[in-house]
Amino acid sequence: MTTVRRIVTGHDAEGRAVVIEDAPATNILGTLTNLWSTPGVPADCNMADPMVGAPRGLEPSPGGTFFRFFEIPPQPRGPASPEYTALVRQAFIDMGAAHAQVDTSRHPAMHKTQTVDYIILLRGEVTLILDADERELKPLDVVIQRGTNHAWANYGTEPAVLMAVLVGGRF
Repeated sequence: MTTVRRIVTGHDAEGRAVVIEDAPATNILGTLTNLWSTPGVPADCNMADPMVGAPRGLEPSPGGTFFRFFEIPPQPRGPASPEYTALVRQAFIDMGAAHAQVDTSRHPAMHKTQTVDYIILLRGEVTLILDADERELKPLDVVIQRGTNHAWANYGTEPAVLMAVLVGGRF
């Protein structure tokens, strides 16, 4: 069976986003590896397709969920260009998520949402950047993102493809 790396984020005593666990997942039942669970979110299994119509924003409604794939193109290491910074800022504005960019001092794409996100890197390489920490991910690494300020940087040579489930939460 494939070992799944689990990276859990949280906050340190100063309230900064940090990695609080980085280890192989251990909650294994047969061929199932349980990574995280939440006790709520009653979903209506009979609802109409909610993706019909305009694209959705960055965050689900409180108690709601988003399930998505996302891709991060390669970028050079080092300080971001003014053009890249402006492009990222406009992307957050276009998603109705300018409010999520609370501190972009480490990376222009830093953002913080009231969500618990389950994220799996499927292809490529990506770096998870937090306020006071970072981790390089390889395919099939898992991040449980718990409302922490973060960004994703792809310093590789091919686009990184990730899958995510976002669960609307609260601070």
